[in-house]
Amino acid sequence: MINVYLSYKKDGYLKGFEISGHANYKPYGEDIVCSAVSILGYTSIRSLIEVVKLPEDKIQYSKDDKTGFLKLEIKNISNDKNKEAELIMKTFEVGIKSIIESYPKYITLEYRGGGTDV
Repeated sequence: MINVYLSYKKDGYLKGFEISGHANYKPYGEDIVCSAVSILGYTSIRSLIEVVKLPEDKIQYSKDDKTGFLKLEIKNISNDKNKEAELIMKTFEVGIKSIIESYPKYITLEYRGGGTDV
């Protein structure tokens, strides 16, 4: 099962996510659930860098493809950048929820931190 955690800052903005595990929906290389979650995570990171233009020192991420681990944390950024980054993070959240609607046995979503809008 894939576990996704969304983390909030005290000001209510999403500050990151953590993805861990494998869906085991299909064999490695054929697992569309793992692929979908992975592409959402990696696209979010690239979008923060290329679209929002966050300097790479304002985000921290780590990954381990074998264990299905990907973690992103957005460091302290200006209010304007927070608003832009929030669009990317909310899009990630919508994507994860969409996958859960189709494959609820293979992925979970939990919230950590300052608040949620479940």
